[in-house]
Amino acid sequence: MAIGELLLAKGIINEAQLNKVLHQQKIAGGRIGDNLVALGYLRREELEAILQEPPSVPRSMDETGLETNFLLNCLLRTMYISALQTIPELSEQIKLTRAVIEELLTFAKKEALVEIRGPSEKNPNIMRYALTNAGKERASEALRRCEYIGPVPIPLEPFQTQIQKQTITNEVIGIEKLKKALAHLVLSQDIVRKLGPAANSGRAVLIYGSAGNGKTSIAEAIINAFEQPVYIPYCIEVDGQIIKIYDPSVHRPFPIRADGDGYSNPIFLPHLEHDPRWVRCKRPYIITGGELTLEMLDLEFDVHSKYYEAPLQMKAVGGIFVIDDFGRQRVRPHELLNRWIFPMERKIDYLTLHTGKKFALLFDQLVIFATNFPPEELMDPAQLRRVHYKMKINPPTEEEYKEIFQRICDSYGLGFSDDLMNYLLDSFYLKHKVPFAGFHPKFIAEHVIAACNYLGTTPQITQELLTDSLENMVILAGQPAAQG
Repeated sequence: MAIGELLLAKGIINEAQLNKVLHQQKIAGGRIGDNLVALGYLRREELEAILQEPPSVPRSMDETGLETNFLLNCLLRTMYISALQTIPELSEQIKLTRAVIEELLTFAKKEALVEIRGPSEKNPNIMRYALTNAGKERASEALRRCEYIGPVPIPLEPFQTQIQKQTITNEVIGIEKLKKALAHLVLSQDIVRKLGPAANSGRAVLIYGSAGNGKTSIAEAIINAFEQPVYIPYCIEVDGQIIKIYDPSVHRPFPIRADGDGYSNPIFLPHLEHDPRWVRCKRPYIITGGELTLEMLDLEFDVHSKYYEAPLQMKAVGGIFVIDDFGRQRVRPHELLNRWIFPMERKIDYLTLHTGKKFALLFDQLVIFATNFPPEELMDPAQLRRVHYKMKINPPTEEEYKEIFQRICDSYGLGFSDDLMNYLLDSFYLKHKVPFAGFHPKFIAEHVIAACNYLGTTPQITQELLTDSLENMVILAGQPAAQG
């Protein structure tokens, strides 16, 4: 359901207003929400409140959006494998409310698939349920089709609606917020000024320049400027197939509010803030490097368990997807870009199930390409045109380099005199015409500390240790090779 249809269903706008705003969008472009506000159909505050509404809690089987037999198979598989017997246990495992579990068990009992075994030993007010022989046969058959055990999935349509509601372009980053996120980096004001519009655009961004000057660090810092939560489903259902999305290594739960309205185990609370099949998270951040292949951008079907793992871009929905070291992947840059030309342009990706069923999925993320190759070596003009923002990260100036060095020394508790800095500048950078690089100070500090730990001395940068670290950092032309 699109945002316009959602507002229409809520009675906030009528059909004539929706048609007018869609016509306005074709002429002026932009998001439908912005056009609604511009036409005066909705105030900005009202729009934000609607977009930030969490997924509603299903109070019945119908409200889950899933077919009864699909729900029943999920329940029976769980009871068969996990040996759970009570409504609270099943509710916690498959993330449905107790009312829905009770409705499912009542249906299963009528079908002679479960039976009541008496009260629980821990709580006599809670009844125990067990599978009948017919129930075990049904569960076994369900397991042959799919071995997934866990939270019940979300149907594709409400997943798409939630993606639209929490799209990354809905959260606008101001310059002060971005400066705060980048405060640990030493960057020119020019870079900070250009990064903001790129981050707010939701369009592809290319960050390029020589190695070791903070391209990846900049990409990592941008995600910290986003503060709104997003809701990530444990898994979704498409054409009867289950696709796992939630990944603890990617999706970080959003901090619980200090006023106590958050929850640690929501399934047992009388009032739920949102459908427990979703996890309230920070915007996801995924970074991939030379290991990226085209296969990692497609659904991964487990032939044994018979369910899918979502591809990387699906896990990054609503967040940031960084392709680091672009140009060093096993897949050629042109092949990767050709795979994503349509998604980056139209914000729609197409995925295919092993059954041959193809479905569309909203492509909602800030894609950042980071590389130390010249862009023209990686992309043809048509591909460059589709990357809307391009930023070159130059080596730090002498003053920026000194500030980086001072920050690194302060963080490691290392003393560093002006004499040593002058020695470093004159005897290394100027003498050998080595360009400054943002990673040099940390490299030097770590080697000095390692040497001091080995020697059993207080960490301190000396000229001798500085020289040793420089020999490890850069291979200078004409430097004698070690004798073997």
